[in-house]
Amino acid sequence: MVTKFTSDIFDVLRRGQFISSNSPDENIQRLYKVLEDPDTFEDLCEYFDQINYVLEQGNEYFYFSRKEKNVDLDRKLDTALGWIDLLDFFKTYDSSFDVGFRFSPSDILIGLKNNADLKMKLEGFKKIGADKKNYAERVKKIIEKLEKENFIALENEISEEYKVLTSFNYLKDLIAIITIPEDIDNEIPE
Repeated sequence: MVTKFTSDIFDVLRRGQFISSNSPDENIQRLYKVLEDPDTFEDLCEYFDQINYVLEQGNEYFYFSRKEKNVDLDRKLDTALGWIDLLDFFKTYDSSFDVGFRFSPSDILIGLKNNADLKMKLEGFKKIGADKKNYAERVKKIIEKLEKENFIALENEISEEYKVLTSFNYLKDLIAIITIPEDIDNEIPE
């Protein structure tokens, strides 16, 4: 059963974005409620599978994945490493940075004044255009990347306050599945 929202759901997800339960966007909230219904979700999974899109459900978010070949592995690894660096940066800024967390660029700039580790991590973001001269421009680029990838959303334009969306759980889940056995941490591969 295809719903009247199928086209809207496809338009959001095909751009690589997430449909998060706590989005400040009312349209995204409506789409989340549609997808939350198990029967509708199952029907849409079958529908999108016919066009080689895999509808996935995470912890209070939905997204598309695609059946891909191994040649895309390098690209995926580079993307995942970038996300890990972003998560590390924001967890260094504030260890409570998680779903529902609210912040502004000015909050991060204040944190940079007091945290040498945070400054060092900011220096590592040259690949995403955060190689600007001043910290404000660098922080803006990082926030734009997270917003573009739909992990955060601007909640208050006046105060420039952002909210971390439930799609952030995707990043946490990605890191949680990485296991490094303790007995080989310091071994050198042969």
